Amino acid sequence: MRNVRGNSGEKPQIIEIPRFYGSLQGMLRKFDKYAGQDAFKGHTREEFECWRKESRATIKELLGWKYMETCSLNPVIEERITLDNGIVREKVIIQVEPDTFMPMYILIPPHESTQKQECFIALPGHQGGGKYSVAGCYDIPAVMKKIEFFNYDYGMQLAKRGYVAVCPDCRGFGERRDEALQRNGDEKAFLTSTCFHLSHMAEALGETVAGMCTWDAARLIDYIYERNEWNLDNLGVVGFSGGGMQAMWLASLDERVRQVIISGYFYGYKDSLLILNGNCNCNYVPHLWEHFDMGDIVSLIAPRPLAIQSCREDHLNGPRGLDNVLEQLETVQAAYRLCEAEEHLLHDVREGGHCWHEEVLDKALPMFGHNITGR
Repeated sequence: MRNVRGNSGEKPQIIEIPRFYGSLQGMLRKFDKYAGQDAFKGHTREEFECWRKESRATIKELLGWKYMETCSLNPVIEERITLDNGIVREKVIIQVEPDTFMPMYILIPPHESTQKQECFIALPGHQGGGKYSVAGCYDIPAVMKKIEFFNYDYGMQLAKRGYVAVCPDCRGFGERRDEALQRNGDEKAFLTSTCFHLSHMAEALGETVAGMCTWDAARLIDYIYERNEWNLDNLGVVGFSGGGMQAMWLASLDERVRQVIISGYFYGYKDSLLILNGNCNCNYVPHLWEHFDMGDIVSLIAPRPLAIQSCREDHLNGPRGLDNVLEQLETVQAAYRLCEAEEHLLHDVREGGHCWHEEVLDKALPMFGHNITGR
């Protein structure tokens, strides 16, 4: 060991450590030994359906759903305005648990047909201020920067195509930030989330951030059903990054979701959440890897229409890049083959880094059986 001198030549305050003894290699060995014990091992559709039922029960237990509390939704429409493009934007607040509320923007395009409008839930990812980016709040400068960087306004992109887009704040985002980041005038606090603080509150009680977000999204579906204004037979969910994570969990557990687009969140856990172990707390569910990898969870969506979007240079794919994605895709493809629904699965690969590409809508919506309208 040798002393390390400070920048200005003062007496060194620390020493240089020539070798470190971290835990990653040991954890990788444990992952290989214990992970994925409940992956599907059957060969028939009947075995798959039985595995799906058992797996959903296991996942709900892992997510901490037994501690979630139901209540009346008590919806309140706080605001209803017409935007310059003719789209009506409502601000609605519902109660998802006792004393726990979810604000959302609902984008409702002009509609002249007697048929009910198609509807998508557009779930937010990180660093965009929650619903504000997804719903296309271009008048907020910091939000506009994130929309330009991530192409983040996929709720508005859907609305411009004629779909009702329900854009909620998930827990810890936007108006649902917890006390640590409830600072007006702080741009960083406005754009980021309190997932870190939520996980510290939740996990010691047996809950998880992912579980709370999935519960809330399911309560949002309850509200959409209670409102009964839009086509519930084709209810869709879309999300990028952390929104893709929520879309994955929700569609895997809730059959009311009839079509799914997951962008920027599909890869193997070992590479992307163990080797890359600095990701947001909302990604981590105690004991999850012991039971399932991500491909197993996404397989639960079969045979419903599913589009997965990956970017070739997305750093979240992990050190092996798309190889880590394609391994999980093979698991999902096997489930869709078993369900005789291979035509309902799309993998859209784009160049570049972590970003939403709206071209997936042009590919996925026709696959879902929709005619694309407007822009």
